[in-house]
Amino acid sequence: MSSLRFLTAGESHGPCLTAILEGLPAGLSLDLARIDRDLARRQQGYGRGGRMKIEKDHVDILSGVRFGETLGGPVTLRVVNRDFEHWTDRMAAFGAPAGEAVTAARPGHADLTGYKKYARKDIRDILERSSARETTMRVAVGGVCKGFLRALGIEVVSQVTKIGGVAIDPSKIDRDNILGTDAPLDPDGLNCYDKDAEDRMKARIREAMAAGDTLGGTFEVIARGVPLGLGSHIQWDRRLDARLAGAMMSIQAIKGVEIGAGFQYAEAPGSQMHDEMYIDGMHVYRKTNNAGGLEGGMTNGEPVVVRAVMKPIPTLMQPLHSVDVAKKAPVLACKERSDACAVSAASVVGEAMVAFVLAEAVIEKFGGDAMVDVLAAVQAYTERVEKAW
Repeated sequence: MSSLRFLTAGESHGPCLTAILEGLPAGLSLDLARIDRDLARRQQGYGRGGRMKIEKDHVDILSGVRFGETLGGPVTLRVVNRDFEHWTDRMAAFGAPAGEAVTAARPGHADLTGYKKYARKDIRDILERSSARETTMRVAVGGVCKGFLRALGIEVVSQVTKIGGVAIDPSKIDRDNILGTDAPLDPDGLNCYDKDAEDRMKARIREAMAAGDTLGGTFEVIARGVPLGLGSHIQWDRRLDARLAGAMMSIQAIKGVEIGAGFQYAEAPGSQMHDEMYIDGMHVYRKTNNAGGLEGGMTNGEPVVVRAVMKPIPTLMQPLHSVDVAKKAPVLACKERSDACAVSAASVVGEAMVAFVLAEAVIEKFGGDAMVDVLAAVQAYTERVEKAW
């Protein structure tokens, strides 16, 4: 059983969102400003909707931290929903129901299945929790995990690689210069490091907005400085690539994940795809990283590269044909306030989930109730691995 875990709670238009992160060692210094910066990055992006103009997310830490350092107990995080003041009657925990029930299900969303599974009478009971607003707390948790990893020399960053069929030119990208949390905040940015492609992506988003449509795309998360040997080949559920893929697939609207070259492996022979190894003194290195930093379910010392595809958001301003669950009749799907494109936001959530899985793997391998113990164990292991042949 993992020694690091988290839970989130809260509804999209409820009073607040919360998370509990358990298993961090004591003595980790937390930087609230960096966590808030990631929350701001999740809210930015060309094509985002009106909700982002209302919420200015800020994390409060309610337990597990004293004078800026973790104590070893559960860390409770909270983000207040400003918009709740407009929803106090409709989202009240007690009292008589208020507001019109949502009965027109949206194709591609949790609406209809959740309505039937949980035996509700109002689709709002489903859409409030299934909303991607929940990822606010994943980003907050990920911000804590990124701080833990940063203390060990590991940095997790991301970039958008395709939106609406417009793709970056990989030859223009230097992955070592992708900034992640330290990137400048830009309300109209797309977390894309190919300026020409970004301009064309924005043009596609404008076209979609004018048509009342939505766009999806792909992004990749890169973890630099990851030590060799996280994860294991011993059992299926200890393989780190499987855990990373599952974490990414858990993000709302993600429909596919690949590690490194991923599906490109189907296009060329092994002689062209496997990362050949070379030696320089005691140091083994590779000239390529098609494996994405993972071999046999374990990190191999190269940067970890995870890529994911996000489907277009199901809430369209030109609604699709659907059914009314109350009238049991054809209807156009409901329209909630939504985004035309949120791939840039998903890339920040992807960073958070990769950071959590890597932090979990580090704690599993090196243990330690205190940061001094973790740092000492990592140093001893690194020295041993460098000498091992």
